[in-house]
Amino acid sequence: MLDHAKENPVISRRPPAAVGQEIRRRTTLTIPRGMSMEAWRNLGQQIEAIANSSSWWLGDWLIYGQSEFPNRYKHAIAQTSLDYQTLRNYAWVARSFKPNQRLAELSFQHHAEVAGMDPEERGRLLKQAVEHGWSRNELRRQVRARRTTAEEERPVPLKIKPNDDQRERWQAAAQHTSQDLLTWITTSLDDAVETIPTAEG
Repeated sequence: MLDHAKENPVISRRPPAAVGQEIRRRTTLTIPRGMSMEAWRNLGQQIEAIANSSSWWLGDWLIYGQSEFPNRYKHAIAQTSLDYQTLRNYAWVARSFKPNQRLAELSFQHHAEVAGMDPEERGRLLKQAVEHGWSRNELRRQVRARRTTAEEERPVPLKIKPNDDQRERWQAAAQHTSQDLLTWITTSLDDAVETIPTAEG
């Protein structure tokens, strides 16, 4: 069962022994010799969690700034090293998903792939992504496949633009059968279909 409201592991987990010894800088992570395999694995999990969480955090931070300090939103964006469009995307995805709709089992990028979809449909896709272990690219492929199928199943709108000669002849034929033009066209097409052999025939 999915726990949609699962706490972020960075906040909820206690740092394991020895993890606090590493030195973190903007461009470097210096790890002292002698770290155990378990501590090294836990450190990697925390780094991954921070990297994924930071997208959500930036999105929520921007939403707050936009609502509370509307005249300072662009100034807030200037405080990061990311470009304007990237941060706008973070805010858009964060705004698209309420906190209880965000699945901690999936990355921010998974959510971004389905952010523009109907909430019910994207919820089903995210649940399937968790159950089947889909990568972000596999989720993207699934989304594209569904869009292609939907487009193929969408009824094609019929637009008939007869020339003047066709219109006169069709109108005369319709009057001859005491039908209005639209009924005559529909009946004629149905009769034509009956003459085409089917696969079963």
